[in-house]
Amino acid sequence: MISQKNIQPIALPNTRMKKLLTAISLIVCLLVLSLGTQAQNYTLKQADDQYNLYNYSKAIDLYLKAYKKTPTYYIADHLANSYHLLRDYSNEETWYATAISIDGSKPENILRYANVLKNNAKYKEAKAQFTRYYILSRPTDTAQRNFYTTSCDSAVKWLNDSARIELVDIKNEYILNSPKSDWGGGKLNNSTVFTSDRGQRVVKDAKKALIRFDSRKGPDKKVFEWTDNGYLSLYKLEERGTAADVLQLFPVDAETEYHVGAASFTADGNEMFFTVTQLPKKWAKDTAKIKTIHLEIYSTKRSGAKWANPVAFKYNNAAKFSNDDPFITPDGKALYFVSDRPGGKGGTDIYTCTRDAGGNWSEPLNLKAINTFGNERTPVTDAHNNLYFSSDGYKGMGGLDIFKAVWTGKTYAAQKINLAYPINSPQDDFAYTVLTDSTGFFSSNRPGGLGSDDIYSYTIKTAPCYRLDGVVYEKGTQTPIPNSLVTLGKVRGKTIKVHTDNAGAFTFCLTKESDYALKGEMTGYLVDNETVSTVGLEPGGSIKKNLYLSKIELNKAIRLENIYYDLDKSFIRPDAAKELNKLIKIMKDNPTLVIELGSHTDSRGNDDYNMALSQRRAKAAVEYIVGVGDIDEDRLVARGYGESRPLNRCTNGVACSVEEFQLNRRTEFTILKY
Repeated sequence: MISQKNIQPIALPNTRMKKLLTAISLIVCLLVLSLGTQAQNYTLKQADDQYNLYNYSKAIDLYLKAYKKTPTYYIADHLANSYHLLRDYSNEETWYATAISIDGSKPENILRYANVLKNNAKYKEAKAQFTRYYILSRPTDTAQRNFYTTSCDSAVKWLNDSARIELVDIKNEYILNSPKSDWGGGKLNNSTVFTSDRGQRVVKDAKKALIRFDSRKGPDKKVFEWTDNGYLSLYKLEERGTAADVLQLFPVDAETEYHVGAASFTADGNEMFFTVTQLPKKWAKDTAKIKTIHLEIYSTKRSGAKWANPVAFKYNNAAKFSNDDPFITPDGKALYFVSDRPGGKGGTDIYTCTRDAGGNWSEPLNLKAINTFGNERTPVTDAHNNLYFSSDGYKGMGGLDIFKAVWTGKTYAAQKINLAYPINSPQDDFAYTVLTDSTGFFSSNRPGGLGSDDIYSYTIKTAPCYRLDGVVYEKGTQTPIPNSLVTLGKVRGKTIKVHTDNAGAFTFCLTKESDYALKGEMTGYLVDNETVSTVGLEPGGSIKKNLYLSKIELNKAIRLENIYYDLDKSFIRPDAAKELNKLIKIMKDNPTLVIELGSHTDSRGNDDYNMALSQRRAKAAVEYIVGVGDIDEDRLVARGYGESRPLNRCTNGVACSVEEFQLNRRTEFTILKY
């Protein structure tokens, strides 16, 4: 046995020692790099696993972590598509803009970028990107390029048609809506029946309600992991005259723990058709680790106050395709629905079946005169047999638009009528319901609602008009800005958007005794907001209100007035909080901005200490904006400059007044990206 005291250290020559230490350092560095690469690969694999299971909310968090370490086209592309599938248009635009700027990006991403620009009402920019896509694509499809570019022109025209817009009164049905997703409103006797995710059974979007999951675990019974919400349910709001209205779950046992909705009723209210997702009792014999459950249509009949056990529609096939959006005609003789079954023209097509006297359904008939290469959704008919439906395959404003196909007595007219703005918007508009010739419901995920999808009512009317005129100028130069987007939002009412003409001018018609918010925006400029009111305005009166947009200059420091700190302190003073609140508003008005908050000290004290102090101050300002303003921290960079950038002569060793020193203890923001 060898004792430790008999082991003597071996002296190495200096050069050998250096080489040995260098080798050890290299091994350690390689080990650290290897571990970092393994961690990065593991995070990316986790993100891909969640993405393939349609768990996009979880996938986004993981992709963002992976992108911070290694910014690649693959990750940017998957982030953009994840936000697309969650209908988060602001982030989708940001990430498609990022993806197309990276080497290896495919031309198809330019097309997707153009489409999301439409969703964000940036029609001029969208038109340019559509043109760019078809220039890069070979061979160029001239007809398809014209389809996309002229759809941008049509959208601008509809947005600017203020005379027609004023004939349509749009109202958010706050009594039906919640911070969750609410859609598909319809009448049943004295109740409104709709679909919502507000309760324990919650889902954000029935347009994505098929379920994909790991077959070894099964789907989560509480959370729909596509959006990290839960599962859809049917609700009804019962109107009780002067008494309080009562909201409750619709009293039908759908025999599923997953999605239920939306519903359609016969005129007598005794038969209902609705959509369901449920696990089959027996799985097909295969080894697939990922299973997909498609949507099915069920029906039920009422006897007195009780609804019978649901009956499956004859043509369901949940293992292979979805049947969705059922609409039963008032007489119960025809059923319209959408399906992605084989043999269709696009993603989802509209089909119809007729029912004979014995209750048997005919084979589904594809409405080829209606369907397109895109997706058709939520078909309904009115008392004149006209068909209303949503589609992203016709010229529209963006996303799903609502269209009308006029029944001629034998077939539908060739021209499909876009219901235009304000029924349609740059986002998704669907689930149109006709109550009378001039009233009804529709659903939309347009900005300004209470949740992701909201139910709106519409009324076709005539109303007195108070004229609002204005011009959008570039602040400072007073140069008019053509094609800028101007939004007029009525307090607790509809929102109208127009694009300015070549002279930067815009016009709106306002209603009496109303308050409005006015907003101007243009790519490359900061948003400007104003308020307008017709309260107390004489009939026939007019208002003049101009908007002034500040041109964005990247990497130019902009001083925040009154952001001062006490000597040697980094906490946010009340006077500074007021100014930071203004910056919070700028970031909310301009949701794509990425800014740097730079903090500066005066020259008193040690240089290194001042540098550390300024970093703490910048960090404190960022933490305030993130915490108070609920701004994504990825949009903010904190940077301390110490005393390196004085605004006056007060450098080291120079005698200055308290006020002169105070001037240098400041915070500035710099726009890094928009």
